[in-house]
Amino acid sequence: MPGHPRTSPAGNPPVLAEPLEVLYEEPGLPCWQLPMRLAAAYGGDLGFAEPCLYANFVTSLDGVVALGHEYRSSGSAISGREPADRFVMGLLRACADAVLIGAGTLRASPTHHWTPVHVCPAAQADFTALRQSLGRPTRPELVVVTASGDLPLGHPALLEGALVATTAAGQRRLLGQLPSTCTLLALGPGPRLWMREVLTAVGARGHAVVLTEGGPRLLGHLVGEGLLDELFWTVSPVLAGRNASHRPGLVDGRELLPGQPVRAEAVSIRRRASYVFLRYRFPRHGPDRP
Repeated sequence: MPGHPRTSPAGNPPVLAEPLEVLYEEPGLPCWQLPMRLAAAYGGDLGFAEPCLYANFVTSLDGVVALGHEYRSSGSAISGREPADRFVMGLLRACADAVLIGAGTLRASPTHHWTPVHVCPAAQADFTALRQSLGRPTRPELVVVTASGDLPLGHPALLEGALVATTAAGQRRLLGQLPSTCTLLALGPGPRLWMREVLTAVGARGHAVVLTEGGPRLLGHLVGEGLLDELFWTVSPVLAGRNASHRPGLVDGRELLPGQPVRAEAVSIRRRASYVFLRYRFPRHGPDRP
């Protein structure tokens, strides 16, 4: 397994003042040897079987993932910008070949960069060391999915460079409009994109370990096509509430129960103060997978 020496520069402070407490961990999980400060903060090592598609979300106690279109970067409001949650987000990005998001997530986070250091700059050197030990480039490739081609073209994450997966109609809309740092990929005539085809194209670029950060509608497509392998779920100790605005849960745009139950198995439970960090494994064959 890939590894990294358990060394840390003298006098380097810990990544987290209070590390995650391990309440449960299934024996025999895949693991890569993390740099010492990352392992200390996470409470052990972390790794993935390849290929793997895993998701990371934070929700309120009442299951809200996003506060509505009128609220920008609502994930930060739900998480309270908890350092442990931001560390886990950075660690999961540091493990990934690519980070997969939808156009809605891009629009809702106008200044965000989907890199490990953006959410946890204190661990920059450790994230770099981990990626080097795994043979990864400096940052994961950002993959943006849009059927329509409706994207905020000046977004800093696009200027930094991304793979944009779209339909033929979306390609016509974006051709000559995207920053030169982006790669445009048309997958079928539309009107929808099949996530299996997106992931096949991502895999052809050498990306075997893919993290998705949403949003809930994209996760619904991934679950519906039986493609999700794991879910990392932070439960924030706050109530969001619901009234007139649309405040989705983890999966949006698709009904699963009662006809298509998708069951998961808990493989890890951690906590930091009143925040709970859950890890679930999904069966390889979901409801729409042959």
